[in-house]
Amino acid sequence: MGCGKTTVGAVLAEKLTDYNYIDIDAEIEKSTQKKISEIFLKHGEQFFRMLESDKIKKICKEKNYIISAGGGAFENEENRKIMLETSTVIYLKASPQEIYNRIKQENHRPLLKKNFSVEKIASIMQLREKNYQKADITVDTTGKNPYDIGEEILGVLKLND
Repeated sequence: MGCGKTTVGAVLAEKLTDYNYIDIDAEIEKSTQKKISEIFLKHGEQFFRMLESDKIKKICKEKNYIISAGGGAFENEENRKIMLETSTVIYLKASPQEIYNRIKQENHRPLLKKNFSVEKIASIMQLREKNYQKADITVDTTGKNPYDIGEEILGVLKLND
């Protein structure tokens, strides 16, 4: 959350013209015609995670996609297994303070509705770090712009070919 997945995904899609870009959250909003925050509020996180898993299963079967999955998607063991088996998973990491600065003006982050602070972000990150470390590649986005992050990712991917 707030690490640049959506923005960097779009930048990569511009550079990798053979690839399509898809944002899981945007796809869920499009298919349900509801905002993510509304889904959380009316149906709960568990229902949202089910929708998220369904999208991931379908999209990961396709070829040549750049996929932005929400921060909690990789917490689900089945999602993680599918992504790691079918894709190169890139963990975009930023410091809690950087994330806070990037998203402090936003009001649509369901997991941060209560107690929104650098400490809350750090707590979520700490809980998820064990799984995030399973990603194929980690890129620190702290203090970087989306275009530089995209170039860094392209450089790492070429080294891994």
